[in-house]
This record gives sequence, C-alpha cells and structure tokens, in this order.
Amino acid sequence: MVRELTLYQVDAFASEVFSGNPAAVCPLQAWFSDEVLQSIAEENNLAETAFFVPKDDGFHIRWFTPESEINLCGHATLASAFILFEKLNWREEVVTFESKSGRLSVRLSDDVLMLDFPSQPGTLCEPPRALVNGLGCEPSEVLACEDYMAVFEREEDIVNISPNLDALTQLDLRGVIATAKGRDVDFVSRFFAPKVGINEDPVTGSAHCMLTPYWAEKLDKAQLKARQLSKRTGELGCELKGERVFISGKAVLYLEGKIWI
Repeated sequence: MVRELTLYQVDAFASEVFSGNPAAVCPLQAWFSDEVLQSIAEENNLAETAFFVPKDDGFHIRWFTPESEINLCGHATLASAFILFEKLNWREEVVTFESKSGRLSVRLSDDVLMLDFPSQPGTLCEPPRALVNGLGCEPSEVLACEDYMAVFEREEDIVNISPNLDALTQLDLRGVIATAKGRDVDFVSRFFAPKVGINEDPVTGSAHCMLTPYWAEKLDKAQLKARQLSKRTGELGCELKGERVFISGKAVLYLEGKIWI
C-alpha cells in the first residue's frame, strides 16, 4: 500500500530563504520502521530530516542525517516547531518534544523561536591527530562532549579553515566545532561532521549547547550573540541559564509537498 505523507523544507536560523540551515520536517501520526525513516532522510539529502508523532501534550521527535540517526539537532527542532505553529495550528505559546536528549521545548514570541536545550559543557582534552590534520591548523585548546570543540584565537582562523574531510571522518565523536571570539558578535563557529554525512553544517543549533557554556564563562556574560560562518551563514541568540541553554532564531518555509512511500 502506498502511503502519502506531507513533507516541508524550512530554512532555520534565517529570516529569508536561501540562508540559515535547511531542514526537512515530516509529521507522522505513528512511527514507521527505522529503515523507512532513514531512507526518507537519505532521499531528502539534507543535513537533517526531523520526524515527530503526537505524544501526551506534545510530541516525540527524532532526527536523521542521510547516514544515521542522531541524538540532538537544534535547527531541525526549530524547523519542526515552526511548522507546528505556522502550518499545523498549534495554539499554545510553547511546544514540547520528547527526544533521546530528554525533554525539549520551543517558545514562539512574535516571529522568534527559542529552543530550550540541555547545556553540554565540554571537558579539556588532548587534540586528536585526526582533528589537527582535518582542520589543518593547531587550536589553542580542544574540548570534548558530543563533539570535539577546537578553540582558535581569531575569527579569521575560522574563516580560513579548509577541512580535510577524510581525516575528520576518523574522529571517534560525531564531529568538530571550530570556534573563536567574534569581531562584531560574541563568538563565531563552523561545524564539520563528515562521519555522519554532513561535510559542513550551515547552522548547528546543537553545537551551541557546547559553545554557549564555554563562551559564557570566557566572556563572563550569560547572553551572547553568535554567528556560524558557513557559506549560508546563520545568526543565533544564546543564553545560559543553569543547566539549560536557550537558543533563539527565526525560520522561513521554503517548500511544502507530498511524498509517497
């Protein structure tokens, strides 16, 4: 039996199309097999495809890259909330999601969406050789959590990275965040995860769960402005509150269609 599903494509952390980070959003009434979900994500060929199903007073959400399921994704969660508010008549100010990373929520205020995510501070570690080879330069320090985070001295260092993707594929964690203090924002970053099929992610909400506590401590401020320096570029507001990180941005709808599986 052929089943018809609605599929949306949203540019997250963006105020106009062709910027920010595109995510596919596929609302479901019940879960399909993991193989079907992975096949849809592979066919979409975007950094992430988000699927969600109704659960109690909110939704259960999962995220897939073209290669595998992941534990946390910021921009596809923001995109999912945007679709619920804009297309699926969610009338509350907050939508909640249960996920592999616990309970997540997104609040809509005017046209700005704010993610409530777990803080994931990193632990200082020795730079893996694959990381140094992959980035082509030696960071001032490296931390580890879900990803590695390589800290550099200047924004120009981040701009000039030309990654060796084969080397970065050898990392034992999901990917690597490269970051430095910004010139006209608090901090800048780029994110590379070829191991899970994402050579360079345009705007990575989940990376800011690690970036925010680091820069909040370094700059001695809880509210920060961030920019991800990918080709598409993304602007994010970040705030550290105890063990939670609040990440805010806008989203725009690019595509709405049907798929048949």
